[in-house]
Amino acid sequence: MKTWKKAGLTALAGSMVAFSAQAVDVALTGSMKMSYTGDSGAQDTSTDGNRFGMSKAISATGSGEMDNGWVVSLSNNSFGGSASSLAIDMGDAGTLTYQNVSGGLGIGKIDDMMPTADEEVWNGLTTSGAATVTGKVSGGNNGFQYDLTAGSVSLGVGYEPKGGGAQGDGANGGTGSASSLSYTLKMSPMDGLNVGVGLGDIGTSTGKEDEHQTYYATYAVGSFTVGYQDSEVDYAGSTADEDSTAMSVSFAVNDNLSISYGTWETDQGGSTVTEEIDGISIGYSMGGMTIKAHKNKGDNLGNAATTSSEHTEIALSWAF
Repeated sequence: MKTWKKAGLTALAGSMVAFSAQAVDVALTGSMKMSYTGDSGAQDTSTDGNRFGMSKAISATGSGEMDNGWVVSLSNNSFGGSASSLAIDMGDAGTLTYQNVSGGLGIGKIDDMMPTADEEVWNGLTTSGAATVTGKVSGGNNGFQYDLTAGSVSLGVGYEPKGGGAQGDGANGGTGSASSLSYTLKMSPMDGLNVGVGLGDIGTSTGKEDEHQTYYATYAVGSFTVGYQDSEVDYAGSTADEDSTAMSVSFAVNDNLSISYGTWETDQGGSTVTEEIDGISIGYSMGGMTIKAHKNKGDNLGNAATTSSEHTEIALSWAF
């Protein structure tokens, strides 16, 4: 009797596994990247060591349709630690996503919308004096994202609860940090033109909220794409508010090769100098292989006079 019962349970488990496999689509993808990086600015001497490096990532995704037609998707990416997300696509009612170390939320998704052949013009710029690029808006990384698209208009809402530190199952984050809530609105009013705006109250570790806002426009005509973006960060209890302006132009030489040039300038309350950044990049793709390079240079980083950084990167990547 026990033998038949065990056999019956085994058959039932097998049928459940077979049913799940039919109901859920699973995909496994990966990438590898080898790079040469040089930091040669006046304050970069302590960060200019071994210039060769490699990164790799394995991503597992799965999705399945519920009885009501909603689609649930799961994703886990091993790059730089475990980045996971769970998304519920509710059709015309939009998509709700919870992400754990998976990228920006809300206004953070449009922190830099300038066209580029590789990385942003501020990528890699830092100094041994701990000065970093200013003027970038942020919406947090760990929390909830809601997206709704109707025609050419897209609405986004990002919410990072109380500092948004990545939490494991059953864990509870610390106290003291304020939550972040931000909104984005993106539109395509005509062929080639994309515009957007973002607003948000971004929580800090001291329990206060900074005010972030940005707006941008990009326009593509022929092989050229140009862009303009203005961002403001008003810090709670401080007069060192920031106002940044970004401009960029990219040119598609052909279907595989593109180049771009961009600038980023930030004025800060109480500072007499303007942070000035510019960068040039190039990208070439051939099947699953891509080679890209960029050279960025920043002066008066952190709106501190004579503080500069220069970053050069050449990378070869493969996707599979």
